[in-house]
Amino acid sequence: MVSKTKSAYVCNDCGADYRKWQGQCGECSAWNTLSEIRLSSPARGGKVLRPGFAGAVDGAVKTLADIALDEIPRISTGTSELDLVLGGGLVPGSCVLLGGEPGAGKSTLLLQTLCNLAENHSSLYVTGEESPQQIAMRANRLGLPTDKLEIMAETSVETVCAIAEQKRPKILVVDSIQVMHMDEVASAPGSVSQVRESAAMLVRFAKQTGTVLILVGHVTKDGSLAGPKVLEHMIDCSLMLEGSSDSHFRTLRSNKNRFGAVNELGVFAMTDKGLREVPNPSAIFLQRGEDVSSGSVVMVVWEGTRPLLVELQALVDDSHLGNPRRVTVGLDHNRLSMLLAVLHRHGGIAVGDQDVFVNVVGGVKVLETSADLALILAVISSFRDQALAENLVVFGEVGLAGEIRPVANGQERLREAAKHGFTRAIVPAGNVPKQPIKGMTVVPVRRVTEALDAL
Repeated sequence: MVSKTKSAYVCNDCGADYRKWQGQCGECSAWNTLSEIRLSSPARGGKVLRPGFAGAVDGAVKTLADIALDEIPRISTGTSELDLVLGGGLVPGSCVLLGGEPGAGKSTLLLQTLCNLAENHSSLYVTGEESPQQIAMRANRLGLPTDKLEIMAETSVETVCAIAEQKRPKILVVDSIQVMHMDEVASAPGSVSQVRESAAMLVRFAKQTGTVLILVGHVTKDGSLAGPKVLEHMIDCSLMLEGSSDSHFRTLRSNKNRFGAVNELGVFAMTDKGLREVPNPSAIFLQRGEDVSSGSVVMVVWEGTRPLLVELQALVDDSHLGNPRRVTVGLDHNRLSMLLAVLHRHGGIAVGDQDVFVNVVGGVKVLETSADLALILAVISSFRDQALAENLVVFGEVGLAGEIRPVANGQERLREAAKHGFTRAIVPAGNVPKQPIKGMTVVPVRRVTEALDAL
């Protein structure tokens, strides 16, 4: 029997689908963005491909108690920082999406990883943006082993899946998903429909064959992953490689991980031999000068499963504008405005006519609230032009009523600070350890006024 072909119309901007064409998308109100997608139903009696791990989908209904709790096998990448972010290594049958700004080092990191993995595991690198000669030249410049890694330049998803079915690699890298296309989808590569259908076919292939699939994704000008949001729902692990062009440090953060903890942070250094892991990032971010100036304080943030010591700097200066500036680098801008209001209301220090600039040294982005107390103390230090003690470390959350709230993993943060030579800590009263830490004086505070007195 001849299979019957159906069509759907998908918006290239938001991904909404419709049964028939219309000029304007009803979801995002964009004009002339609907593209036709041909949906072919399988012939009667044909084999229907179902998503899931190889051998995992059998159609039987079970209870949770009947399911074997075997440990998920892992494939080590050979890089401890990458294994940490992945949750212990690569899982067979999983799909990993790696995104980042142009020039951040996505292709370099994957090339280094694949060349090392190819020594023990069959690997296939599919490139759609660069020629094989360019990748071979980069691998030769980085001094990587090139005799085992297989490479192919292709942009057709059907061809990639057909060749991968013959080669049966354990690890498959597609660089990048935005340039891949399917012949059945009548739209340009990079559109919402092409990215969605191409990723769906590659993910389905990886689940059925137990292949580790790594997709490289582009980012938009606002820093988010390009393509439909459903792309992030399809994959098992989403990684973001971040780093400014004027710094040789790169941070790899996990935003989603079905096989490990999220918000893990891996630190790499870009060198002439590629990306090198930084096993002790706190020592790198704490390279302070001999004389500590005003507005500088060290805080302990929690990234995934480990503490990280970073330096926070604040600059408070007279404003010559009608609306004083509030600039943050590595912190939330709205939270700075809120903390300045708390400092005025409950601390009696007004900086409403001052420009306030806050920066986290090293390009680290702090997403948790434990930096609140450190930010307030750094602002006060700069405003009074009095330097804080060099051996002081601070962390704690500040509430709108001026109270200092405890944060998670307080004892581990203090131990990490003591390991790096800090002897005094201003922390919330709820984070005071039951057993004293050798060589460290812990000052508990409950309100902002107590923190000001502790200085």
